[in-house]
Amino acid sequence: MIQKAADTKEASHLFHNWEETLIWSCLQGVMGDIFVDCAGPAQSAMAMLGDFVFLAGKPNRELAMYKPEWCKQDFMIMVPQSTDWGNMIEQCYGKKAKKVTRYAIKKEPHIFDREKLLRAAESLPEDYEWSLIDEDIYGICKTTDWCRDLVSQYKDYDTYCRLGLGVVILKDGEVVAGASSYSRYEEGIEIEIDTKEPYRRKGLAYACGARLLLECLDRNLYPSWDAQNLWSVALAEKLGYHYSHAYTAYEIWGY
Repeated sequence: MIQKAADTKEASHLFHNWEETLIWSCLQGVMGDIFVDCAGPAQSAMAMLGDFVFLAGKPNRELAMYKPEWCKQDFMIMVPQSTDWGNMIEQCYGKKAKKVTRYAIKKEPHIFDREKLLRAAESLPEDYEWSLIDEDIYGICKTTDWCRDLVSQYKDYDTYCRLGLGVVILKDGEVVAGASSYSRYEEGIEIEIDTKEPYRRKGLAYACGARLLLECLDRNLYPSWDAQNLWSVALAEKLGYHYSHAYTAYEIWGY
C-alpha cells in the first residue's frame, strides 16, 4: 500500500547521496511530497515535486504507477535511482515513457564571479528593463503558457513571496524572459529560465540568469542548476557553473 510519509526522515536513507535539490525540498518539508511503500520501515520511496518524480530504494511497481488523487497533470518526468528502476518504469508505462538524457551541474557554492555576473546582467539592451517578480508579474506568469513554470509550483503570490525569488525582462511592458525559482529548499533554489520564442538568441537568458544569481548571492541562497539539454549546459557554464554528469530520465506522456 502506497502512502504519504508521515515523517520524511523514514525515507531519507533511501535517497542518500542523491544531490538533487527537488528531493531535498521534499525531505525538508519545504515543498513537494514523499511517498513510501508501506507503513513499516520503507524499502521504496518516491519524491514528487511539480513535474518531477524521483524513485529510490527497491523497485516497486505499485509505487512507480502511483498517482495521487490531487495530481491532475498528464505529463511527468521520472528519474530512476538505478537501472532496475528504469526497467520498472519502462515495464509500467511502455510507449508512454520516452527515455531521455538530462545533465547534472556541480553544486559549488563559492565559484561565482560577481563582477562577471554584473557585466552580464548589465548587458541588457536599452529598450529592455528589469523587474523582480512582484504580485502583478506573478499573475501574468501564472496565466501565460510559455512562462508559467517560473511560478507554477507556488499556489498563490503569498507563497511565492515567502519561498520564491525571480526576475523578468520587460519589453514595452511585456514579459519576454524570466529566471525564477522552480522550487525552494532550505539552503537555496532550483533555477528555471524561460524566454518567449520571438526573443530567443538575443542573450536574454544569459542576462536573466546572471541577475537571478546575483539576487541569490545577496540573500545567501544557493542557485542550483539542472540542465534539460546541452544548450542549458552551455548557458550554465557561461555563468560559471561546471558540468557534472549525464543521467537518464523518462518523460511520461499520459501519466
